[in-house]
Amino acid sequence: MNEVKRVEIISDSVELAKIITALEKAGVSSYTILRNVAGRIPGSMNSDALALTTLDNVYLIAFCLPDQIKPVLDSIRPILNKFGGVCYVSDAIEIRSTRCVASL
Repeated sequence: MNEVKRVEIISDSVELAKIITALEKAGVSSYTILRNVAGRIPGSMNSDALALTTLDNVYLIAFCLPDQIKPVLDSIRPILNKFGGVCYVSDAIEIRSTRCVASL
């Protein structure tokens, strides 16, 4: 088991390439992207306006080592400050399975 940081980013899909580039520059090369997500975050538009939006939202989840989190946040923060979106960081534990091969 390894302690890791879970990074969750919600943004419009137009900024996705910038976010991925920033993550990779900070050393994060594995992530999952969920497209076409909808919801409401504090300070965002009201729910009636969600149906009118022309931009698709994305939800990106990535994991990194604890010592990588500062470079990750330093690279993501300017993008979110300029273009909008949110980023959440939490502690997580990575559990890797080990393969057991039964002997015959």
